[in-house]
Amino acid sequence: MKSPIDVFTDWANDGRDENMAKGHANSVQAMLDFALKNQTDSFAFIDAGCGNGWVVRMMAQHSLCQSAIGVDGSQSMIEKARSIDSKNHYHCNDLIDWIPEEKVDLVHSIEVFYYVEDPIGLIKHARDNWLNPGGRLIMGVDYYTENTVSESWNIDCGISIMTRLSESEWVDGFNQAGFHDVQSWREGEKEGWAGTLVVTGIK
Repeated sequence: MKSPIDVFTDWANDGRDENMAKGHANSVQAMLDFALKNQTDSFAFIDAGCGNGWVVRMMAQHSLCQSAIGVDGSQSMIEKARSIDSKNHYHCNDLIDWIPEEKVDLVHSIEVFYYVEDPIGLIKHARDNWLNPGGRLIMGVDYYTENTVSESWNIDCGISIMTRLSESEWVDGFNQAGFHDVQSWREGEKEGWAGTLVVTGIK
């Protein structure tokens, strides 16, 4: 069993990061469309667990985005992001400890928050240390209790830390962290697949 960071490093080195981006593109687009549907002011953005930076690059094209930042624990992922994109800022840090120089208005994360032992602690850390008042955290996960096909993923992928919570536990975690207007839904649900669980709230 390897740590999540070691596995992501392997994926960056063998090119699997590109397939990950393709596989999550529809869910991410739906999440960002929701988060920005009423946006009229300029905003700053963080992608937590940014991988090769594909969401950062996408958001940097938004007419109202004044700053797009990516953070990831894998040095190989960050090096790949920087090799593709010299315009935006990328940081190699453990999410649970990292604090940006300036807080932002929107934090996005896809398939990341369960790769820590204390996901609820990470949610609270993001709220307290990453977001401006009124800012939004929106995250998507495929590894959750109701998505039964995901049950063996930690064994299948050989990853040592994967914390599998239910939809209600994720929602409760947002509430416990102090978010309001907490909402959840399942994006892309179909037969045999419960969909990407999206949870979001406002600081």
